[in-house]
Amino acid sequence: MKKLLFILTALLSINIAQAADFVPQEGKQFITVTQPASVDKEVIEFFSFYCPHCANFQMEYKIPQAIQAKMPQGTHFVKYHVNFLGRASEDLTRAWAFAMATNNTELVEDALFEAAQNNRINSMSDIRKIFIDKGITAEQFDNGINSFAVNGLVNKQINALEQYQVKGVPAFFVNGNKQIDMGGFSDSSSVQQFVDNYTATVLYLLNH
Repeated sequence: MKKLLFILTALLSINIAQAADFVPQEGKQFITVTQPASVDKEVIEFFSFYCPHCANFQMEYKIPQAIQAKMPQGTHFVKYHVNFLGRASEDLTRAWAFAMATNNTELVEDALFEAAQNNRINSMSDIRKIFIDKGITAEQFDNGINSFAVNGLVNKQINALEQYQVKGVPAFFVNGNKQIDMGGFSDSSSVQQFVDNYTATVLYLLNH
């Protein structure tokens, strides 16, 4: 038992040391894009509920949550849904806009991921049922889903998608002109190291 405890302690110490020593490199973990730096320090994540990797980021690895928990005061994290994966993608972009407008993103996000990943979202009616199951009234949904505020947020997501020239998801941009490169983490020795280093890269860019 003492030997096992010693080994576990040693492994934990190694992981902590590796995390402390990690410094992201431009050209590997991130790239500079042809986009002006943002005035405010911010993280933008582009995602789709139909994207398996996006679902893993949110529900298994919890990378967005890890980033938000450690972001410096005065910085912002925003998630935009993309509409280029077919099926009910455009309806989901509108539904996400409605969730943002009503401050219900955390309430419905996992449920939308679970339904989309299990092929249970094919129309706005399917989406509407999920919102109602989560406590949004039918009247709130029906009155809000095509409202002026929601239309504005739909357009904001579409414009951002074009502005950042997003071709695949998940895609993370930091301070406007830095994009995280997923391939730069291919040498991670474990899922936890991948999560730690990905999160550390985003936070590093926010602070530099």
